[in-house]
Amino acid sequence: MTKRKTETVNDLSRCLDPLDMDATLIAVIEMSQSSWLVAGIVPGVERQPLKKIAIDEHALLKLLSSWRKEAEKKGHKITRVTVAFEAGHDGFWLARRLAAFGIEVHVIHASSVAVTREHRRAKTDRLDTELLKRGFLGWLRGERGHCKMVLVPTLAEEDAKRPSREREALVGEASRIITRIKAAFVRLGIRSFNPKLKAATARLGTLRTPEGEPIPPNTLAALRRDLERHNIIKRQIREIEQTRLDRLAQAPAKGPHPMVLLLARVVGIGVETADMLVHEVLSRNMRDRRAVARYAGLTGSPDESGAKRREKGLARSGNARVRRGMIQLAWRFLWLQKDSALAEWYRQRTQAAPATRKTLIVALARKLLIALWRLAHDGIVPEGVQMRPA
Repeated sequence: MTKRKTETVNDLSRCLDPLDMDATLIAVIEMSQSSWLVAGIVPGVERQPLKKIAIDEHALLKLLSSWRKEAEKKGHKITRVTVAFEAGHDGFWLARRLAAFGIEVHVIHASSVAVTREHRRAKTDRLDTELLKRGFLGWLRGERGHCKMVLVPTLAEEDAKRPSREREALVGEASRIITRIKAAFVRLGIRSFNPKLKAATARLGTLRTPEGEPIPPNTLAALRRDLERHNIIKRQIREIEQTRLDRLAQAPAKGPHPMVLLLARVVGIGVETADMLVHEVLSRNMRDRRAVARYAGLTGSPDESGAKRREKGLARSGNARVRRGMIQLAWRFLWLQKDSALAEWYRQRTQAAPATRKTLIVALARKLLIALWRLAHDGIVPEGVQMRPA
């Protein structure tokens, strides 16, 4: 297989390698839960092969090998085999698996493929492969605008994101359980009980309704089970947090750990937020500050046509975890970093127009993310920001 010949930084919006159609085998895969539909462009073969196979990488490799032999029978020596599929439920395991066999693999950003805007349009796997093939072919030619690719992470990089994402899911589950418990107490007329207390389970039997009756047995059993689940979730959250702290203490200079420790020195940013930002966005090789803001989905979505000019709000096309975390951090930043230049910028623009506070908090979150990106990569401390001692 041919390797990349250029060292130019690729923004994944176009291919930087020249395309030789006579020596390149191109294949796209429409992946589903039950099968794969593989469409190919084989040099020297007039037909456009289309084959449905089982979810098996060995069957896919066998199919690519047969297409390669077919091209060589027609007098075309294949020096490059490139495969593409949309990012989705299957993740990136197939990309890593095919790359191990020397195949050039690209993962297409699903929302970057242009589709017809007809109200009722035909949609089949066969038509989807045609769209993928058309977009992928334009991308291979080096033309912008056909589609965009997703950076394929290593297994270690994917695994590093799991603690933060698992903790986020557990915190949400704990909040739902507490909300359900409080709703049950409200239905019973009990409003002075805090289910987050350590002794909450033991005190359930002593609670009485306004009529002086104890909690009904079925409701009491359900409340005990919910409190037990909540205690288990809290213990799991503590385990995740402690494990992260232990890893940072044991290997402070390993991988992205120095970046996490540096961000955690900023007053207002804890280890959890720093870990999420580093593994989700700051450890990525971003081209510039605009790319950082776009990845977080903190850019606008203007709608302009002729004399019409309006803003439709946040694009929301980036990483939702980063976007939510940065907006929350921006509010916290105003409280804990009052003397910083960013907080002063926000106050000056909202002092005379309080109605713009929610709109400008997004702008502050965008500026803050870019400032943290510069801090993590270049060591530039934002003006007026207080740092904890190293």
